[in-house]
Amino acid sequence: MTFQFSLPRTMFRRTAIQAGTLGLMGLSMGDLLKLKEAEAAGSVRGAKKKVKSVVYVFLSGGLSQLESFDMKPDATESIRGEFKPTATGTSGVQICEHLPGLATRSRHWSLVRSFTHPYNEHSIGHHVMLTGQTATPVGFDLGKPKASDWPCLASVVGRVKPAQGHLPAAVVLPEVLVHRTGRVIPGQFGGQMGSQSDPWFVKASPFNGNTYGAFPEYEFHHERGKENTKALRFQAPNLALPEGLSPDRLDGRLALLRSIETQRRDLEQAAQSEHFDRYRQQAVSLLADPKVQQAFDVVRADDATQERYGRNQFGWSMLMAKRLVEAGVSLVQVNLGNNEAWDNHQGIFPNLKNFLFPPTDKALSALLDDFAASGILDDTLIIVAGEFGRTPRLSKLQNGRLPGRDHWGAVQTVLLAGAGFGGGSVIGSSDKTGGYPADNPQTPENLAATIYHSLGIPEDTHWFDPNDRPHFIYHAKPIRPA
Repeated sequence: MTFQFSLPRTMFRRTAIQAGTLGLMGLSMGDLLKLKEAEAAGSVRGAKKKVKSVVYVFLSGGLSQLESFDMKPDATESIRGEFKPTATGTSGVQICEHLPGLATRSRHWSLVRSFTHPYNEHSIGHHVMLTGQTATPVGFDLGKPKASDWPCLASVVGRVKPAQGHLPAAVVLPEVLVHRTGRVIPGQFGGQMGSQSDPWFVKASPFNGNTYGAFPEYEFHHERGKENTKALRFQAPNLALPEGLSPDRLDGRLALLRSIETQRRDLEQAAQSEHFDRYRQQAVSLLADPKVQQAFDVVRADDATQERYGRNQFGWSMLMAKRLVEAGVSLVQVNLGNNEAWDNHQGIFPNLKNFLFPPTDKALSALLDDFAASGILDDTLIIVAGEFGRTPRLSKLQNGRLPGRDHWGAVQTVLLAGAGFGGGSVIGSSDKTGGYPADNPQTPENLAATIYHSLGIPEDTHWFDPNDRPHFIYHAKPIRPA
């Protein structure tokens, strides 16, 4: 099987220059691409502290609050829909009947039912939810990422948090978010920080513009229902040394490589050179670290673990997130739902019941159980959110057979688990139709601040742009447990 890490766009020219030298290491260009950049924020200094982490589960497409965590059973049928609420382990708190695993684990999570921003379009919704800034940057383009975009949360954490061991501070998996037309969604990259600060993407899922969901078990199409495309595979990493290259031979080739690089150092003083040296060092470290290899090798986990998490894209992604947190990664963003899978304009009830809720409920429940059992949950914040919620009223597309809901930024429910958010608490509320916040509204800025605060990042933390201007990362107060 193949596995790919994503190389920052500015690295392509420098990588080409180095191609001949890489052969001395026994590493092909493909090998280097597999072991992508780790823009380390520096080594850990001072006394050893308890590691804090965040797992940001992003539901691309937009989860309906009315079919999940903020049901309105007393509303009219056109608002409440078909699903029934079920009791959770917390008295008085109900969620959807098709999320039984999360219902029984309410002691671990809280719900923010008043989360809001002003946008009803996917690209800008992704941008605000993945950067934590509501205002659009100058020159924002719905159709593509730009260098003027705000930096994403993963890029900010990657810049201001020290890396732990051989892994970067922030990782995004299992794919870059791409629309079915092939355009890349903005808000996922370094933006104003520069492409050298793009996140560390683990590309474990091939992009396919025609299918959706947690393949291979729960693959579907919004219009056609259940799909059965055998070509899609979740790709596990292979971080072994190239065949025939022993550690001694690798050391020898690295010594020769250093000699050659010394002779031409004066000829190559481009800014990318420093970044490339770090990327090469990171690649060698990854090759030698069994803990790193084990973190990514999720498709060969034992049968019991795979049954608990699910043998599908959602389950494997969540298991990888668990292992990366255990390996010391500060922020793991898990994109659940290729091709905006949660964008249910039609067929919302069968799509959620049969294809999206089962793998999500199973994988999240397994993650909560494992973190709670190991004690990690006390110091790990788990977030579940999409780019927006869905309209209060059901509707049908033109020529559509089954009802769905349209885009709705005015309110969504965000689940927060661990790190003090537990007991089935409810923070804020929506109005009687689930259309707008009724009290205690929370914004993307509040969510970003919650992430940074949970990671122990001070409120005065900032980064400098090439013109030496400071950019502060906090733009609101963190969300507080109820």
